[in-house]
Amino acid sequence: MISADGHKIPDLLKAILQLMPLDTYVFNPVTLMDVVNADKAKGMGCPIWEVYQTICNEAEGKSVNFYKLERFEFYERAKQAFAIVATGETALYGNIILKKGVL
Repeated sequence: MISADGHKIPDLLKAILQLMPLDTYVFNPVTLMDVVNADKAKGMGCPIWEVYQTICNEAEGKSVNFYKLERFEFYERAKQAFAIVATGETALYGNIILKKGVL
């Protein structure tokens, strides 16, 4: 689905994983930005994570382990990324980092 504001991450994730397998030699090939403590205290959930999990599991044909990284550590890790894709995603805590496997 394309919106006026750009593609949403689930659509892009499906497309990316068709061309780029996740790294099978690491325990957590997917990293998410963890919920900050103030939002955890409010009981905030992240339903987008379940969508990501389903997409990754289907693409890899098995259960994929995700790692949750503290907000500012996530930003530092993202600075080291090979590529960054800006999207129209509006889901809270929708940021995701993928570790590429062997092609």
